[in-house]
Amino acid sequence: MRVLGVDPGLTRCGLGVVDGGQGRTVRAVAVGVVRTPPDADLAHRLLGIADEVEAWLDRYRPAAVAVERVFAQHNVRTAMGTAQAGGVVALAAARRGLPVVFHTPSEVKAAVTGSGRADKAQVTGMVMRLLNLEVKPHPADAADALALAICHLWREPMRVRLAEAEARAAELARTHKARLAAAAKQAGGASAPVARRARTAPKQAAPKQAVPAKEKTKQDNTGAPR
Repeated sequence: MRVLGVDPGLTRCGLGVVDGGQGRTVRAVAVGVVRTPPDADLAHRLLGIADEVEAWLDRYRPAAVAVERVFAQHNVRTAMGTAQAGGVVALAAARRGLPVVFHTPSEVKAAVTGSGRADKAQVTGMVMRLLNLEVKPHPADAADALALAICHLWREPMRVRLAEAEARAAELARTHKARLAAAAKQAGGASAPVARRARTAPKQAAPKQAVPAKEKTKQDNTGAPR
């Protein structure tokens, strides 16, 4: 499976293509950075990023695109620019029918280094080690893009299996609920005729109570004429 990892940004947008093999085998295919001038108009900066991303999509034909999610930043302007660049990437991928998955920085760090609090130097070092790179990707945005692709290759199969398991569990729950409802409805329908027959059955007269012989003799001796 081939994945395009994207570390979005207006000034620098990191791009990295990684092939995933059997198990956890990964191989670097391409890495680079898209740059746009800070003094340029926002629309033209986004257009430049979109054009370059689309060129990479056509050239390397990845099966999926992994984008870093804007998690938390104190600089609102930087966060907005990062989100806008990420949206442009997602749009370009969606036009080609490619799945787009957003990963948080902590997810990427944990997948690559084993710690969600790793710094950029640790991430870059592990990326070089995992991909057998002799030259350090520069700038850090490029290494982050490769790390995103690796993270997706390793985490996505598990995420898919979990989603399938949840879908099967939900389907089983719906089926069980439907069976219970059908059984309750059937039981209610069977008891209704019995109740109606009980209400409409003719009432039988209570049997006349027999008078004991001694009481009858006593009644006869009360002076009744013979």
